[in-house]
Amino acid sequence: MEQLENIDFNALMSEYWPVLVSGALKVLGALVVLVIGLRIAGWLSNLVRKQTTKRAGVDETLGSFFGSLVRWFVTAAVIIASLQVFGVQATSFVAVLGALTLAIGLSLQGALGNIASGVMIMLFRPYKNGDFVEIADQVGTVKEINLFQTILATLDNVKIIIPNTEAIDGVIKNYSGYDTRRCDIVFGIDYDDDMDKALGIIQTLVDADDRVFRDPEPFVKVTNLGDSSVDITCRLWCTATDLWDLKFDMTKKVKAEFDAQGISIPYPHRTLVQKVAS
Repeated sequence: MEQLENIDFNALMSEYWPVLVSGALKVLGALVVLVIGLRIAGWLSNLVRKQTTKRAGVDETLGSFFGSLVRWFVTAAVIIASLQVFGVQATSFVAVLGALTLAIGLSLQGALGNIASGVMIMLFRPYKNGDFVEIADQVGTVKEINLFQTILATLDNVKIIIPNTEAIDGVIKNYSGYDTRRCDIVFGIDYDDDMDKALGIIQTLVDADDRVFRDPEPFVKVTNLGDSSVDITCRLWCTATDLWDLKFDMTKKVKAEFDAQGISIPYPHRTLVQKVAS
């Protein structure tokens, strides 16, 4: 108690008060810079995202990605500025942050490559959600495109996840890329059947179908003499959405009309010879 009574609090306050005030002001200044900077980072992020997605052909995911980049860059700058206001020399901090960023980048090369490929896909749009495509030897409908991967649904509804680096590095077949498609169907008839009659049957069915374009003109011709059949190729142009229905319907109608008019579709025969023991 006697030691406490001997302490001159007035002297202590006069000695350390300027230091305390200076420190408090630095802390307050750093907090003000931090709060205002974070608000600016959020505002700029939203602005970039909205302005990016307003542009035609830019995916919403890409807008969110650019907005996130702006937010993180501005936030990092605000933190460094706050440290400097507080009195911390940020030079060494920036060097450590740079080395840490480099180390993280090296350890995440694959992920960063997928992000770069995802940005390329979203910018150049080789395919979009809903397109029927063949990517990395996988065929299906595009369900989702994000910064890391492309997700397909196969015809039997299996989920296929393809890293974006593989998706963009190979050949991409986009079956939905154009509004029109060509429908190719081959019909085989017996060598003893009347070719002109078969051609007439197919042509009549083609002319009666409104889904078939007249320009380009439908192609119905004998194209091959096979081992057991005379092959007639039918090439029809239609809208992409009508392709499969037209193919299936035309195949059924031609088969039914061939049966009705005596045109046979040959199929391989196998003759079994039984050897009789002598």
